[in-house]
Amino acid sequence: MSWSDLKKGRVSIQSGEYFITITCQNGQNIFSDYELANTFCKCIADNEFSHQCRWLTWVLMPDHFHGLLQLKGAKLGNVVGHLKGLSSWRVNKVRGFRQNVWQPAYYDHALREEENRIEIARYIAANPLRRSIVNKLGDYPFWNSVYL
Repeated sequence: MSWSDLKKGRVSIQSGEYFITITCQNGQNIFSDYELANTFCKCIADNEFSHQCRWLTWVLMPDHFHGLLQLKGAKLGNVVGHLKGLSSWRVNKVRGFRQNVWQPAYYDHALREEENRIEIARYIAANPLRRSIVNKLGDYPFWNSVYL
């Protein structure tokens, strides 16, 4: 499957909510480094400001990112592309060299009205627990949620 195949059928719905997954290049654990993870997390607020969107719930794992995104006017591809590009640039600046941070594509699922946002938020936030990175969610620093 090519990048263009993944983009077919992708629609940006005004005020739509999307479950987004972005995977690190070649499954690398780039964000197991605290400084790099912290660098990425600062990009969330900049992304929200630049694109008038809201990351309702998100978690950064060592090798991927999950987020529940609410669009307010910008297109889905522009929001996700900006987050990937900005975070790549900043992470590479910290590392002192240029390397791909993210896979070219990303997964998105447009939420339907009947889907329970709190359950989805819990699923996203619980990633570090399921991966046994921490025993309590409060011990994991790289997540946030308006629901929890």
